[in-house]
Amino acid sequence: MAGRLDGKVAIVTGAGCVGPGWGNGRAAATIFAREGALVFGVDKNPESMRETADRIAEFGGRFHGAACDVTHGDAVADMVSACLSHFGRIDILLNNVGGSAAGGPVEMAEEVWDRQIDANLKSVFLTCKHVLPVMESQGGGAIVNIASTSALRWTGSAQIAYASAKAGVVQFSRVLAVQYASKRIRVNTVVPGQMHTPMVEARLAGQRTGGDVDRLLAERQARIPLGFMGDGRDTAHAALFLASDEARFITGTEIVVDGGMTARCG
Repeated sequence: MAGRLDGKVAIVTGAGCVGPGWGNGRAAATIFAREGALVFGVDKNPESMRETADRIAEFGGRFHGAACDVTHGDAVADMVSACLSHFGRIDILLNNVGGSAAGGPVEMAEEVWDRQIDANLKSVFLTCKHVLPVMESQGGGAIVNIASTSALRWTGSAQIAYASAKAGVVQFSRVLAVQYASKRIRVNTVVPGQMHTPMVEARLAGQRTGGDVDRLLAERQARIPLGFMGDGRDTAHAALFLASDEARFITGTEIVVDGGMTARCG
C-alpha cells in the first residue's frame, strides 16, 4: 500500500546517520517520505543528513533538514517554529535521538549519566513539550518514540543509563498516551532489538570489543531466534504503521522489533 502518509508533515529527529547504510532515523525519514509525508528532518549534525536528503530526492520526495540539539529547550522551540514556517503544520513526531554508553553506576561518571539521560529521555520530553500544543490545536496527531530492548531486560552488557532512560521513554509514552487520548493524539513506542546499523560499527564495536566489528556482530546475532539482525528499515516500518491511520485505535503501547530476542528465556 502506497501513500499511507500522504500530505502529512512529519518531524523526524536524528534523521542523519554516522555512516553509510540504514540507521533508524535515515530509514524512517526515507520511508515516511516514500509514503507521501513532508519530512522535516532534524539532527545535531546537519551534514549527516545529506545522504538522507539524497535518497529522498531520488524518488521525488519532500525533505527539509534543520540543525537542532534536541537536548536544549530553546533550540527545540525554534525547530518546531521552523517546521511550522516551512510546512504549516505538524502531524507526526518521531523521536529517534539516542545512543548508549557502557557501564554500571560505580564505573560510570556522573557527567556520562547526565548526558545519557538528556540524549535518550530529556530529548523526548522537550520535543513533546513543544509539539503537543501544535497537535492539540490541529485536532490530533501521532507521536512515535524509539526505545530499546535494553528498556525491557539485560541485552548483553551493562549500560545502566541507557537502559534506564529507554525504560523511561516507554513509560513516558504510556502516560502521555492516556493524558492526550481525548485530544486525538496517539502516542506509541517502537522497541528495536539488536539491529545492524552504522552506529553499531562506528561506536559500539569500539566500546565493547576493542574495534572487532565481526565479533560484536556475531555476539549480537547469536541472541536472536530468527538468526539474523534487522536494520533501521525494520524499525522504520514499525514506526510507519504506528504513525499511519491504520493504527487509529492504537495508543499507549509498544511494538517490539527484535527477531524474538526478548521472548527467549535465559
